[in-house]
Amino acid sequence: MIGLRRLTGCNASGATAVAAAIMLVAFAGCTARPPAEPPPAVSEVPPAPPPPTPPPLDLAGKWRLSAAGGTSCVMTFGDSPGASEGSIAPAGGCPGNFFTSRKWTYEHGALIIHDHKGQPLAELSFAADHFEGRGTNGTALTLSR
Repeated sequence: MIGLRRLTGCNASGATAVAAAIMLVAFAGCTARPPAEPPPAVSEVPPAPPPPTPPPLDLAGKWRLSAAGGTSCVMTFGDSPGASEGSIAPAGGCPGNFFTSRKWTYEHGALIIHDHKGQPLAELSFAADHFEGRGTNGTALTLSR
């Protein structure tokens, strides 16, 4: 009791002293604890990427692939409206290894012609009513109707 009187600074009875001691311990416990940490943030699922952009025009049908130097061939492109990929059926006499063309994709504003193994053969950009670009071997190419 004597120690409690010194702490409280008053002449308290036993019950009052015990109550004061409990309050002192309770308040000391509240202020001595570090603030509670917020719960960890729940990681959000990233949004799905936007769908690929289709080419600026419907590619279905016959196209002429012409290489610098005068060689050319007809290719039949298949697709469905709004598609960003489709098939290619080359006719005979295609320049270089374009006779192996089997698929096209339209990615990041470029038409990419792929071979039967899925490897790119050329990347072409749309210009007015046709496509222009280079084959993977550096040959200048034009694809037109």
